[in-house]
Amino acid sequence: AVVSTQSTGEKKGCNSVKVRHILCEKQSKSLEALAELQKGLKFNEVAAKFSEDKARSGGDLGWMVRGSMVGAFQDAAFALPKSTVANPNYVQVKTKFGYHILMVEDKK
Repeated sequence: AVVSTQSTGEKKGCNSVKVRHILCEKQSKSLEALAELQKGLKFNEVAAKFSEDKARSGGDLGWMVRGSMVGAFQDAAFALPKSTVANPNYVQVKTKFGYHILMVEDKK
């Protein structure tokens, strides 16, 4: 599900997001990760178990600036509200890299 960038609610001038993600090549594995999140597991724990990329511990990608991410991922990252690993707001997007589940910890 791609979040619309029309009603983002982001603060004006926000150019960076602190992002965590879970990247899975196959949709089935991504759906398993989503199910774990829906059970209430912490985002970083699910990322450590399911993510197939080399992101730092717990899916942490650190600060990403506008223009440095692929389209659908960037749109979703800037549209999401800030949240915590214990109570994440997340969305799934598909890019050329696979299926991402992402959350935003901070914006600036």
